[in-house]
Amino acid sequence: MSEAAKIVAVVRGAPSAVVQDLFRELIDRWSPSTRIAGVVEEGHGLADRACSAGRLRSIRNGSLHPIFQDLGPGSEACHLDGAGAVSASETIQRDIAAGCDLVILSKFGKLEAARAGLVPAFIAAMEAKAPLLTTVSPAFYTAWAQFASPLFVSLSAEIASIETWWSDVRRGQPARRESAVSAMSRGF
Repeated sequence: MSEAAKIVAVVRGAPSAVVQDLFRELIDRWSPSTRIAGVVEEGHGLADRACSAGRLRSIRNGSLHPIFQDLGPGSEACHLDGAGAVSASETIQRDIAAGCDLVILSKFGKLEAARAGLVPAFIAAMEAKAPLLTTVSPAFYTAWAQFASPLFVSLSAEIASIETWWSDVRRGQPARRESAVSAMSRGF
């Protein structure tokens, strides 16, 4: 299958905050005609914190799911709150089951590399054969490749690149692939 025909796309080549801004811009553009499920990441807004993780905001209803455990000003440790990611994942799975045209998941990162966090939402999107747009923390790209190969295509962090992918997907070019679960179970 050609790279352009894959319905799972990962945006690479820019910091996470830049990609989250791209996702928000695309959600604003596409929402009037597209049912989008998923979450985008927002910062926590706290000064003097080593950890940049903040909250996951539901695209469907705006609900917030904190993924940051505040260890206080000056702390050099970063502690993700997995409970917030689990809550977000449950919301996303319900939204996918209710029907969607596209799933946008903020990131495949530390929690997902450990087979936690948003992994159930990633699996739900793939099982539903819903187009999926995400980004991957560079440190966890190997885990992502083990999880999703050969189901994905990499895109540059540019609106035009993502728009071209989405246009191809909307035209119905992607063929329905082998079960995502069986493909993922081979290496993850």
